[in-house]
Amino acid sequence: MTDLPPTYPGQKKLGLVIDLDLCVGCHACATACKEWNTGGHMAPLPDFNAYGDGAWGVWFNRIHSFEDGEGERACTVHFPKSCLHCEDAACVTVCPTGASYKRVEDGIVLVNESLCIGCKLCSWACPYGAREFDADEGVMKKCTLCIDRIYNDNLAPQERQPACVMVCPTKARFFGDLGDPNSAVSELVAARAGTDLMPELGYRPVNKYLPPRRGRPHGEDREAAPLSAVIAEAQNEADAANPLLRWVDRLLSR
Repeated sequence: MTDLPPTYPGQKKLGLVIDLDLCVGCHACATACKEWNTGGHMAPLPDFNAYGDGAWGVWFNRIHSFEDGEGERACTVHFPKSCLHCEDAACVTVCPTGASYKRVEDGIVLVNESLCIGCKLCSWACPYGAREFDADEGVMKKCTLCIDRIYNDNLAPQERQPACVMVCPTKARFFGDLGDPNSAVSELVAARAGTDLMPELGYRPVNKYLPPRRGRPHGEDREAAPLSAVIAEAQNEADAANPLLRWVDRLLSR
């Protein structure tokens, strides 16, 4: 199995912050991610039966939408999800070949395709369903935070961001060093009570979510709702409505 790198104070932790109040579910992030990574670090990202029934393929970024609340306080929450680059990444520690690894210099979790044997242990270990299997090449693939963009000296400094951040029309996505408490993203997380996805699991995702605020009509001030409560409420409603459909949704989201 693969070891995680040692940690030290002030360690760089590159990641995303996603504002669920601003995300409108337009899928621009997913589309830009797909387009960039057809020729990027983990390229290509294949599609199968793309224009017919049962189309499927490799996507690093997926958007889930659900309804939250009732009556005038009801709202639609769009929930983008990709690899969270966890500090205690289970996908890394279960890898038998060292193909999945976490970089010590910036905390990004990557896959070395030349070492990957396609055993899918990492996808089974990831509680967020963020691993993708490339059936063409027989290897696992995942979000790289556009490592070939953020370190590309041929790009203007303002363009050295993940493709999903660059194209977001509502500016709901932010990129930066979450290991630096004085960085813009860290200050944003502190100001808006940003949180981990499913923190009870203990994997300590680097990526953070800014929780949606309960809506009121006519643009009045809104009260913040804990992200865990929003997710739990949506899951409970789905489970109660149809457990089979909930199981299918989980299957298709992996």
